[in-house]
Amino acid sequence: MKRILFVCTGNICRSSTAEGVLRHYIQAAGLGDVVEIASAGTHGYHIGEPPDPRTVAHAKRRGFDLSAQRARKVRAEDFHTYDLILAMDRGHFAHLESLRPTNARADVQMYLEYHPARAHTDVPDPYYGGAEGFEEVLDLVEQASKTLLQKISAGLKR
Repeated sequence: MKRILFVCTGNICRSSTAEGVLRHYIQAAGLGDVVEIASAGTHGYHIGEPPDPRTVAHAKRRGFDLSAQRARKVRAEDFHTYDLILAMDRGHFAHLESLRPTNARADVQMYLEYHPARAHTDVPDPYYGGAEGFEEVLDLVEQASKTLLQKISAGLKR
């Protein structure tokens, strides 16, 4: 079992989008029984809430269902449960590194390390870009998720 956790601030836009997109690709590839995907926030602003309605609407137009997701906060045990924790930007990466227990098994990385062009270090916060911001997040997340899926598939075939 491969376990992946996506992390942003409140777990209602970027990380929930990444969770939903990668889950869709994992299911389509028939890997749902060997790859577990989740998301969380570094702050507890929206615990128990669904993703932002704009996030849900933009994702739905592209065929991704985020409706069952609920926000939660990163927990110390996540560093022992997940194999890979993917930060949506440098600030979250630094925050995760400061929370990481010394004996943690999880590898913490920047999510866009998996983007083929690596044109961006951070997945931008969609709230500053209006509708285009949510679409930009989806563009970046879809590309990074496709690359991540390839790496997961290759690793599972060994």
